[in-house]
Amino acid sequence: MVDRIVRGQIERENPKKKNDKKPPKKQLTEKQLKTRAKAEIALKVILILGIFFVMTLRDSEKDQLFTQIKTLKAEITQLNKDNDQLEISIQNSLNLNTIEQAAKDLLGMQKLTAKQTRYINLPKKDYVEPRVEEVVVEGKKNIFEKIIGIFKK
Repeated sequence: MVDRIVRGQIERENPKKKNDKKPPKKQLTEKQLKTRAKAEIALKVILILGIFFVMTLRDSEKDQLFTQIKTLKAEITQLNKDNDQLEISIQNSLNLNTIEQAAKDLLGMQKLTAKQTRYINLPKKDYVEPRVEEVVVEGKKNIFEKIIGIFKK
């Protein structure tokens, strides 16, 4: 009896030990469980389809960029060929015979004959006149240049 009283006091002091059990969960019906399972499956399917869609979209963008790069490389190759052909054309047009032929055909020019050539003799004197006066440029001088200038005078 003492044990019961002591136990009763302990149980009154610690009511948690007796009520350690959580309240039971609400029991779901079989129909609710099936609905919940179908919703989870549908969500998973949608998630997987979304991942496949993103992967397909990314792959199509890669293919599009690859095609664009391929097109640009082909265009660069064609432009390099055109550039080489134009350089060859320019080199051929700079040929002296080509220039002479164009002058004859397009402009009606002719080569000079011996009668049309005149020679003149110039005296062997140098026509460059030396400068007579000295040009002095005075700018800002530092202190050392001023001292040297005083001593030169």
